[in-house]
Amino acid sequence: MTDILTAAEVVSREPATGEILGRYPVADAAAVADATGRAAAAQPGWAALPGAARAGILRRAAEVLTRRAGELAPLLIRESGSIPGKAEAELGGGAGELLSAAALAEQDLGRELATREPDRTARSVRVPVGVVAVITPWNFPVVLALRSVAPALALGNTVVLKPDPNTPGIGGAALAAVLAEAGLPDGVLQVVHGDSETGRALVTDERVDLVSFTGSVAAGRSVGAAAAIRLKRAVLELGGNNPFLVLDDADVAAAASAGAWGGFLHQGQICMAARRHLVHRSVLGAYTEALVAKARRLRAGDPYRDPGVQLGPLISEAQRDRVVAALDDAVGEGAVVAAGGTVDGLYVAPTVLTGVRPDMRIFQAETFGPVVTITAFDDDDEAVALANGTPYGLAAAVYTPDAERGAALAGRLRAGAVHIGDQTVQHDPRWPFAGLGISGNGDGFGGAASVTTFTQERCVTVSRPARTYPF
Repeated sequence: MTDILTAAEVVSREPATGEILGRYPVADAAAVADATGRAAAAQPGWAALPGAARAGILRRAAEVLTRRAGELAPLLIRESGSIPGKAEAELGGGAGELLSAAALAEQDLGRELATREPDRTARSVRVPVGVVAVITPWNFPVVLALRSVAPALALGNTVVLKPDPNTPGIGGAALAAVLAEAGLPDGVLQVVHGDSETGRALVTDERVDLVSFTGSVAAGRSVGAAAAIRLKRAVLELGGNNPFLVLDDADVAAAASAGAWGGFLHQGQICMAARRHLVHRSVLGAYTEALVAKARRLRAGDPYRDPGVQLGPLISEAQRDRVVAALDDAVGEGAVVAAGGTVDGLYVAPTVLTGVRPDMRIFQAETFGPVVTITAFDDDDEAVALANGTPYGLAAAVYTPDAERGAALAGRLRAGAVHIGDQTVQHDPRWPFAGLGISGNGDGFGGAASVTTFTQERCVTVSRPARTYPF
């Protein structure tokens, strides 16, 4: 497939066909500086608006996004390789992000503080950080943009958004159009397109006060280092190699259904995907048989022209090659392909690997594709050790009908989110979401976490009457 980037433009291409869907100018350093300058100039006026006014714009944006979902879904399907159900859910989730953020704008975020002097009052208030740079990935380009853009705007910041070059239309231009139609003032949201050089110019711009980055661990480390040397905050949500624990009391058929959905949804190109299936030895055979049967029934194809498929194409040839290399490496280390393993262009069949040991690279590293591994355990202690046995810590799931037992295990797992009786791909804009280890840093996103991320705490004191000092 022809490259999506030239020196002058980002070319939006459909992974399934290579068809050009749009062209967007690459922002060089001067264009990035112009965008951050506009955002910085607009920020004081935007922050001065009453919270109810900002909330009203975000609620109207949710209405616009909902009304235009039928028009935007095909672009989301074609740019990102999403199946229709995923596209519909993501657009609905984007509206949810806007509504949740609107509620934040109307909250009283201040609190009274104790003082030692009776003639002094003190109060903690939350103030906007200023200009927020938001750099987003291609896999959920609507939700993962609005997860940062919406609360940042709600809390009085202005935003410069750089969408991934694979999804510049739905992840950038379309979202800006939705917010503009809702009445967002000029300058409050800027969109810049480009590659890592554009991103570096944005992260290092002196007018950017905070960076919100979602993407790979390697890119996140680079972004974090560039921000840190300039003493600016960076909130990083990175990769996941998430464990899905199937306990001995699990309903095997239901667990396999959950495991297949969590592992293969969107071709496994989800940071929260259930990648490492850790299964109690007493149900290992039954679970493996059920999951393999599920995988073999799933069909991959062009989701725009054949909306009945369960999997679309991988986003690019480079991503396909990484997945194939991981599979070849796993087989070379002794893993057995129980289902899938075949490749046709950008389509990789849902793949189940058995006999996977914790010392294998496929167990230790994230495989961003439709590949799940199965590893047996004998007791809860071993399950916890296996689950925590990688440097990641994004999401985890414990499949058991025993909520008390699941909660006890959840307390021992190294993950930013743990789901009991379900799989790992879960999201609600009101829930906190942040990674541990190399999966991320900071307070993350969602509800109160978004307030902490996109505002700065300030102490304001008042003394009455005026104080008298010795000199």
